[in-house]
Amino acid sequence: MTDQKEPRKQVRLSTLKKMHENGEPIVMLTCYDASFAHLLDEAGVDMLLVGDSLGMTVQGNSTTIPVSVEDMEYHTRCVAKGNKTAFILTDLPFGSYQVNDEEGMANCIRLIKAGANMVKLEGGEEICPLVRRLTAAGVPVCGHIGFTPQSINTIGGFFVQGKSDSGKEKLKREALALQEAGAAMVLFEMVPADIAAEVTQLLHVPTIGIGAGSGTSGQVLVLQDILNIYAGRKPKFSKNFMEGAGSIQGAVENYVKAVKSKDFPTQSHSF
Repeated sequence: MTDQKEPRKQVRLSTLKKMHENGEPIVMLTCYDASFAHLLDEAGVDMLLVGDSLGMTVQGNSTTIPVSVEDMEYHTRCVAKGNKTAFILTDLPFGSYQVNDEEGMANCIRLIKAGANMVKLEGGEEICPLVRRLTAAGVPVCGHIGFTPQSINTIGGFFVQGKSDSGKEKLKREALALQEAGAAMVLFEMVPADIAAEVTQLLHVPTIGIGAGSGTSGQVLVLQDILNIYAGRKPKFSKNFMEGAGSIQGAVENYVKAVKSKDFPTQSHSF
């Protein structure tokens, strides 16, 4: 008689905090539809990110800028319908919270009603007033610092952030400010591994890295990148998990195992 796998309990914010405290890596992947939501949940992915990266992977745009709140709301509903236990994080797209905090609040509420468990905003100290209001209203927030794709026109390209002494101090200042404002999680994108690890130790909330080394509380990648099906630019920090996997399910399970065992990311996938 074979042992049956015990069903996974619902992943909640308290679950993620406990994982962070216990040093268990948090596994996140982007997800945009019900079918993949079911597959990723079954494979043991802890968090599903309904990312505005869908502007590139699904819609075929060159940046995330054109994505609308309606797009994010639609895809969040799709993911929520296919998911059973994973924690859903949804991006607030460009233009949905920059005009004023009232509009940002309203758009966040739309995404939570669509099925998101947490919303993610790009920016540091400038978004802290909105983070405070959202937290007070019962909306969990993940801050996103380092390389922020919605600021691509200002940054001028896909460049690593925080390499200089002033850049490192800015990352620390932004992360601490977001935490003080009530952010329950902070995501670092394309920042040096040493600074991401250092800031993670300064915070009491979980951190997620993408191109930020192995010293964060967890990792996220774009689903299409790990399956090697995105036709666009392949980032240094990603990895093709389809190699030798035999199936999409196998590739996702290999990614989960690699993150949980801390075999990914390696130094070659970090800055």
